[in-house]
Amino acid sequence: MTDIKTADKLFFEDTGMDRSAAEKLVSKALEGADDGELFLEYRQSEGFSFDDGRLKSASFDTTQGFGLRAVSGEATGFAHASELSEEAISKATETVRAVTSGKSGSIALPPAGANRALYSEDNPLSEIPFDVKVKTLAEIDAYARAKDPRIVQVSASLTGSWQAIEIIRSEGARAGDIRPLVRLNVSVVVEQNGRRENGSHGTGGRTGYNFYLEENTWKETVDEALRQAIVNLDSVDAPAGEMDVIVGPGWPGIILHEAIGHGLEGDFNRKKTSVFSGLIGERVAAPGVTVVDDGTIPDRRGSISVDDEGTASSCTTLIEDGILVGYMQDRQNARLMGVEPTGNGRRESFAHQPMPRMTNTYMLDGDRDPEEILSSVKNGLYAVNFGGGQVDITSGKFVFSCTEAYLVENGKITAPVKGATLIGTGSEALKKVKAVGNDMALDSGIGTCGKGGQSVPVGVGQPTMLLGGLTVGGTAS
Repeated sequence: MTDIKTADKLFFEDTGMDRSAAEKLVSKALEGADDGELFLEYRQSEGFSFDDGRLKSASFDTTQGFGLRAVSGEATGFAHASELSEEAISKATETVRAVTSGKSGSIALPPAGANRALYSEDNPLSEIPFDVKVKTLAEIDAYARAKDPRIVQVSASLTGSWQAIEIIRSEGARAGDIRPLVRLNVSVVVEQNGRRENGSHGTGGRTGYNFYLEENTWKETVDEALRQAIVNLDSVDAPAGEMDVIVGPGWPGIILHEAIGHGLEGDFNRKKTSVFSGLIGERVAAPGVTVVDDGTIPDRRGSISVDDEGTASSCTTLIEDGILVGYMQDRQNARLMGVEPTGNGRRESFAHQPMPRMTNTYMLDGDRDPEEILSSVKNGLYAVNFGGGQVDITSGKFVFSCTEAYLVENGKITAPVKGATLIGTGSEALKKVKAVGNDMALDSGIGTCGKGGQSVPVGVGQPTMLLGGLTVGGTAS
């Protein structure tokens, strides 16, 4: 079982709430239900923003509360409150029982216990003094401005949180987790001959602040943001049309996350609203394409020891050698689809219900050397970094904006371009994969995923990938 001792102290010893009474209320709430749980949460979070050579904002927040859920078939009763007391839970019980009125469901067995911890339970917010964090942001600002005289603006931010959860089910079954999360981000604006361009880079994970406050770490972050901005100073308008596109390793895996990943979440497929619905066992990608969702990687931003229903996270193969083999599942959708949950039931906070969500979603290595892939392209685009994108889950159609991309001419990278967008359909794009490199990399730890009004931290990744005949939207006349 994951950490319970710390959670017990926060939710019962510190609040005076009686554990036995809370467990009885949960059992009462779930009478006649198929599933459900009491989700307890305590969270501390802070953020620092340094801009225009000064500390622009600093914040600290503590939240706590519970969410009580009863599930009956496809129906759900849910109530939440920021008050941790037996009285509040008792009132919530009356609300959620409405969904089980007249029902005689058989409560599902609790998830199997997990005894692993993928990250430290230490609270990063209490490890480093306030003034050290602010001093580091000031050093980042000074270093960046001294690095290049073309820099006209520097923005740096540091955020951290520490979340403790406990999940209580019928008959007192319990699971818990302690989750740290830290992120450092730097953005710069450069100006040359009246032209301004920007670059940004970030890094983070489920660790303490120490690594991110090391001089080498934040200097590398600044250097990468500056590199991107300087590249953009020399960019030309992107061409438009259908062409071969090389997508770089690491963060460009955001395309997989958005265009493919959401369509492989259980709820969309149970409701048959995904382009991938009913395609298990069929080819949805080119041979050599294998995609997994893995919540078990130590210290990664998207990793979770257990999900928000208490199910241990796992490495779930979604597409294997081009064949669709699985979906990401929470408990409700898994039960309704007759399969096992995969540890992907996630929620933003106690005030939200769990739903199938990604953790760290990435494509596995192929067998091609990236240089060999590059040399094989006569005319095309090399996309290295991405900004915003839009995806329609039902059709799989996507549009992604490139924040760093280059022309490829006769097997060589030439001019950087601006205004390039990649346009296509997720399932069709994967079928156009002509080569997969052997340089798989995960992103630097900056991903946040939105779905149904909820945001959760995630990770992405992929090796270098060549897509044949993808539509590129450009600005060149």
